[in-house]
Amino acid sequence: MGKRIVIALGGNALGKNLPEQMIAVKHTAKAIVDLIEQGNEVVIAHGNGPQVGMIQEAMTQLTRFDPEKYIPCPLSVCVAMSQGYIGYDLQNALREEMLNRGINKSAATVLTQVEVDGNDPAFKNPTKPIGSFMTKEEADKMVAERGYDVVEDAGRGYRRVVASPQPVSIVELDTIRSLIETGNVVIACGGGGIPVFKTEGNHLKGAAAVIDKDFAAARLAEQVNADALIILTAVEKVAIHFGTPKQEDLSELTAETAKAYIEAGEFAPGSMLPKVEAALQFAQSGEGRTSLITLLDKAADGIAGKTGTVVRG
Repeated sequence: MGKRIVIALGGNALGKNLPEQMIAVKHTAKAIVDLIEQGNEVVIAHGNGPQVGMIQEAMTQLTRFDPEKYIPCPLSVCVAMSQGYIGYDLQNALREEMLNRGINKSAATVLTQVEVDGNDPAFKNPTKPIGSFMTKEEADKMVAERGYDVVEDAGRGYRRVVASPQPVSIVELDTIRSLIETGNVVIACGGGGIPVFKTEGNHLKGAAAVIDKDFAAARLAEQVNADALIILTAVEKVAIHFGTPKQEDLSELTAETAKAYIEAGEFAPGSMLPKVEAALQFAQSGEGRTSLITLLDKAADGIAGKTGTVVRG
């Protein structure tokens, strides 16, 4: 009997521009359909770093071209745009690959909002750089006119920074569940989801924030009652003493060992650390749940227990 699997796919695995993405999604679809062919239910979350950066740069240039007509595009809207066009390419590639193998399933992208807590401490300490570089004059103007937080970035200019809050819940969860239950391959929580928080009444307001896609995928996996979370990355296994002669690849991480390695600083912030933390979060969220961290091309072998790093709660 197959498993219900949520896959966290890195934005960089989708290419950095439109032509690269068209090529990348074909390769990505083959690895994902391998899992579908084995009888698994698959839900895909994905990153959007290069893609949302491209969109925001385009919108920034439009504003600079005619500031009287165009105002800066909210980050939440840029995330929504990235979900749409990444989902378009990905669902088409999945559909084609499934039909080529005689699999009669549909793939659907759900434009997904993810609720965050307006009081999350991350909002008091924005650290995630986004958008294009600015001169000091441009940065000062954005601070004065729009209240942006900006930082000087390694002598290359100034960039806006935003918060990276934890995901609380998936707004379109019922829709996603319905699509899974009716046999569809679902693409959701693109770019970590469109971050929103509750305001007056039933209104959801877009937040100037970026949700880590691995934490969003872990929350999604928990809320759709998945059996496994697969976090895809650039290495086959998680390692300690990474990049040194003492490097040791790990086939398994328990809650105890994972926490010990995290406290010892073995995993790089902004790289492997959030992946291990998200994997552990899901593994501890329910009985019998496991996470897997590995390469895209090794996902099927990893689910079969042949490779990758399995994280158990």
